[in-house]
Amino acid sequence: MKILHVISSIDPKGGGPIEGIKQLNIPVRELNNQVDVVCCDPPNAHYLDSFKNLISTTTTTTTTTIYTLGPSYLRYTYTPKLVPWLKVNAKNYDAVIVNGLWQYNGFAVWLALAGTKIPYYVFTHGMLDPWFKNTYPLKHLKKWLYWPWAEYKVLRDARRVIFTCEDEKLLARESFWLYKANEAVTAYGVNNPPSNDEELKTQFLIQYPHLQNKRIALYLSRIHVKKGCDLLIESFAKIAKRDENVHLVIAGPDQTGWLPTLQEQAKKLGIPDRITWTGMLQGEMKWGAFYAAEVFVLPSHQENFGIVVAEALACGKPVLISNKVNIWREIEADGAGLVAVDTLEGTYDLLLRWLNMSAEDFARMQEKTIPCFKTRFHVQRAAERLIEIIKESL
Repeated sequence: MKILHVISSIDPKGGGPIEGIKQLNIPVRELNNQVDVVCCDPPNAHYLDSFKNLISTTTTTTTTTIYTLGPSYLRYTYTPKLVPWLKVNAKNYDAVIVNGLWQYNGFAVWLALAGTKIPYYVFTHGMLDPWFKNTYPLKHLKKWLYWPWAEYKVLRDARRVIFTCEDEKLLARESFWLYKANEAVTAYGVNNPPSNDEELKTQFLIQYPHLQNKRIALYLSRIHVKKGCDLLIESFAKIAKRDENVHLVIAGPDQTGWLPTLQEQAKKLGIPDRITWTGMLQGEMKWGAFYAAEVFVLPSHQENFGIVVAEALACGKPVLISNKVNIWREIEADGAGLVAVDTLEGTYDLLLRWLNMSAEDFARMQEKTIPCFKTRFHVQRAAERLIEIIKESL
């Protein structure tokens, strides 16, 4: 089978959509499928080579070709080359997969393929969650301008609209009253992490020597208001005095210019020296941060899946998450982490419960992390389910 992913950008700063393609690429190809990617990035984008390296492998008989049709224009990532390219090339694929909403790539697929026999599918990546409607009512009003003539049609005519868990599917129905979709739910997940954990941990601590012998709570995600970073900082300030060895590492790109405000918040709370801001971590440094941490924390207000949560579990790290991370039920049921509401009180409760755990109780929770990952969130299951969804709908 030949599969084409269509995405607005493969810039890793984009978070979940491009990370999902990277995680699925090799296991889908190992099932004897070809996977290509077309995006709206310019051919000289600085992150292209790193993306190619991440998805390359010698264990499969197929390769992945990346087609760059940019530059794109406006925040809509419009490029005039995409529709003509799809009309010529989409017929060479058995399935076309749109990644994400509210960008030109999805509407372009609809323009090119509507009325043809070429099936396309849509991964919404949590972008229909009603949290956005409730938090950004003016932006939601703007989206209504796109909805009737663009996104509604993109979803309506897709062979399947794919959600990464049952919660995401149910929440998607609440955002727009004019909603019609052939829904499907797939497992989602990540690959096995690197096995040289001590080496990677050492490399990370050499880069940040002041973290030696610290009890690290790691936040690794985009710095964005929906992630609850402000709640995490204020809650951490409340528990920091309980243990001088506790340290918060905040790793991730600042896409909205919120970082200075958060750093000022930490300063006013008297904990600037208890937080390390690393910026975006990739490759060995990312895995080193996971292995150096004692726990992973994500008090997000909205998370359709949370690839970083699965990665933390894969590294044997208990996760402290809000109940707005849509896989919280599975993690709570398996005892692989702690869950609370996405409020200041809830986030404080997560950190406090962690610090108050006995060594024996923490060890028992940690023992459950990798089994939880392997049973529920390994990417092989996601790849198999994706191919199953496509074949069932052809």
